[in-house]
Amino acid sequence: MPQSDHPSPEATRPRPARLQSIAGIGVDRMGSRADLSGRDLLRLENLDVDIPPDPEVVARTRSAAETDSDNSYLPFIGQEQLRKTAARHVSKLAGLDYDGTRNCVICAGGLSGILNVLLATTEVGQEVIVTDPTYAGLINRIRLAGGEPRFVPFVFTPGQPWRLDRDALRRTVGPKTRSLLLMSPSMPSGGLLDEEDWRLVAQLCVAHDLLLILDSAMERLLFDGRTPLHPAGLPGMADRTITVGSASKELRMIGWRVGWIVAPEAYMPDLVAVSLANVVVPVGIAQAAAALALERSLETLPPYVAELQARRDLLIEEFAGLPFGVPAGGWSLLLRASDFGLTGAELSERLFAEGVCATAMEGWGIEHGDQYLRFVYANEPVARLRGLGDKVRRALGC
Repeated sequence: MPQSDHPSPEATRPRPARLQSIAGIGVDRMGSRADLSGRDLLRLENLDVDIPPDPEVVARTRSAAETDSDNSYLPFIGQEQLRKTAARHVSKLAGLDYDGTRNCVICAGGLSGILNVLLATTEVGQEVIVTDPTYAGLINRIRLAGGEPRFVPFVFTPGQPWRLDRDALRRTVGPKTRSLLLMSPSMPSGGLLDEEDWRLVAQLCVAHDLLLILDSAMERLLFDGRTPLHPAGLPGMADRTITVGSASKELRMIGWRVGWIVAPEAYMPDLVAVSLANVVVPVGIAQAAAALALERSLETLPPYVAELQARRDLLIEEFAGLPFGVPAGGWSLLLRASDFGLTGAELSERLFAEGVCATAMEGWGIEHGDQYLRFVYANEPVARLRGLGDKVRRALGC
């Protein structure tokens, strides 16, 4: 067939401006590569979990699939039972009194909820503060909403927990700042905001009339006896904190695609308007199961967290002497490849040959970005993680 002298429409069409800075997250590419390899790889590339959900939750989902009221668009803002359960859950953590009818809307997963909150609260050109590193999907959503991400670094000390740079946070707040989008423990570092960090966040929010968007997807996945501190309960924060929760990480219900937004009543009309204009309604057959999972989580969460900590503790042993940050919670650990003259992507390639699939951090931060490789330990048991340190050292040539 003769070659055309004219470029294809795909090559010439302009991209919308909102997409110019949208970065890939790398996970899908590495996951597909692992799937197609036909090899029994260590699957450390994706935020999946091999620990199944509560069996009672699975049973409730099955029954919902045969229930007519669960196979419905209505109610658009989420089933009343889940809204009340989510509001009670956040109320207990924050020490406030949220009402499921007045303060909660259900969303199709936490990230959908984050985008809805950003669309409902952010003017084009306003700045949203995030930590460095931060999940690229959150950064992308800030840009899709027309906002500008501003990065406040965690301090990296090899072999130690990540620590928020408070002075950098003070400096980063400026006249264009609209909100802070924070997660603790943070994804992907496992960095934790402690009480003093949160009190500084509260002081800055009150002094500069800022909104706090809290991504609470992992707030109870904490190690070494740590306990969550929900910042909405701090002085001045009840009216300026929007909490976005998710069934994916804490409840191990990734495929259910259910999340919740709990917010001051003044924000609810705009949050509902965006929700109705976006996904409309989350998965009907998943909502009653998510409510049950939340209700049972005080019982089901401790053994799950203990298993995650056992995996993290093993990686700390395996990586002894290497430049990694200790996660205070969450699902993943970061190793700084640049100490060995490598990018995270180059180390990822070497490790793939060793039978390890892990995703580089390009686009996940500025100070802590492509120099790092991320290891997600939520999807592989301790027995399979043993020996990972030897494979990493061979890939590093040390």
